[in-house]
Amino acid sequence: MLNFIYYPVSGILWFWHRVFGFVLGPDRGVTWALSVVFLVFTLRLVLFQPFVKQVRTQRQMQELQPHIKELQRKYKNDRQTMAVEMQKLQKEHGFNPLMGCLPVLLQVPVFLGLYHVLRSFNRVGSSAGFMGFGKSGGMTVEQNANTANYFFGVDDVQSFLRARLFGAPISAAITTPQAQLEAFVRSAGEQIHWWNMAFVAVPLMILAGLATHFNARASVARQSPEAAANPQAALMNKMALWIFPLGVIVGGPFLPIAILLYWVANNIWTYGQQHLVFGKIEKEEELKKQQALERRAQNAPKPGAKPTKQKKAAPTDAVEDAPVDAEPSANGTATSNGTAKPATNGTAKAPAAKGGAGDRKRSGNRGRANQKRKR
Repeated sequence: MLNFIYYPVSGILWFWHRVFGFVLGPDRGVTWALSVVFLVFTLRLVLFQPFVKQVRTQRQMQELQPHIKELQRKYKNDRQTMAVEMQKLQKEHGFNPLMGCLPVLLQVPVFLGLYHVLRSFNRVGSSAGFMGFGKSGGMTVEQNANTANYFFGVDDVQSFLRARLFGAPISAAITTPQAQLEAFVRSAGEQIHWWNMAFVAVPLMILAGLATHFNARASVARQSPEAAANPQAALMNKMALWIFPLGVIVGGPFLPIAILLYWVANNIWTYGQQHLVFGKIEKEEELKKQQALERRAQNAPKPGAKPTKQKKAAPTDAVEDAPVDAEPSANGTATSNGTAKPATNGTAKAPAAKGGAGDRKRSGNRGRANQKRKR
């Protein structure tokens, strides 16, 4: 039913086992351990671009928080309108909520697929495929050792069963029943006990819990104050910081050693990837801020320079409508078009005084007229 997950996961694990087996030997536990680790790295490399989009979506979500709160306040009594306005806001800013959880959603089937493939190496006794899917249990030790497992042939299955990591079978857990541990016995008289797995699993459990905690701490530290103040976000932060790491430690005894290796490798990759991606995005945002400041500085007036005021041009109709016989201006005489003509010496001419040449001429004419009447 879920073969479209199991076969790709087993194929990648098979490939890395071939690579490291050629260098270190196919039956060594470190070969299988490195195969699991590089299976994680391969899948996370495929999911790198979705992770980058996830980070950008989360940062964009933080930027849109004020607008979202405003819509929630404005349409708190009209959920339908609020949903429509939210969709408009997301569309205007090119925001896709699915990208915020896509990488996590894609990792879940990989985790389940690896768990199932590892469990399917040991189908002795009542051991069935994960969640009942895949190959059924109830095999004998001999039947199990001679049955292929997806991409792995019979020789690969037997190589896996013989492999030990510090004395522990890589797909066994601390709580694995003794009857199922018989599948890993390599020779008559060999015994495998729970403390063989505990010697390897307990350090991995602690390391996985610490890695989960510090990854969550790094993620919380990058949240904006507004996002961290949200009650739901605060609850999720507490769960990520304390509940999830504690859950890894508490559930560790029930997980195969290879799954604990997967968990540690996945968290190590996540920590380095977050540092790389967040650092790159922060540099991009810092560069955008510097470019904006430079553009603002180029458009701003230079220090000490006085702002220039543009002189208003005289209305054209004021000149055209001026009277032709305009009075002389203070520093010139009126011209035929009504405009003042500046004086040649740059000084204003005083108006003619009363009793000047014109008045004397008129008074002389009046005197001669009176003399004629007397005669």
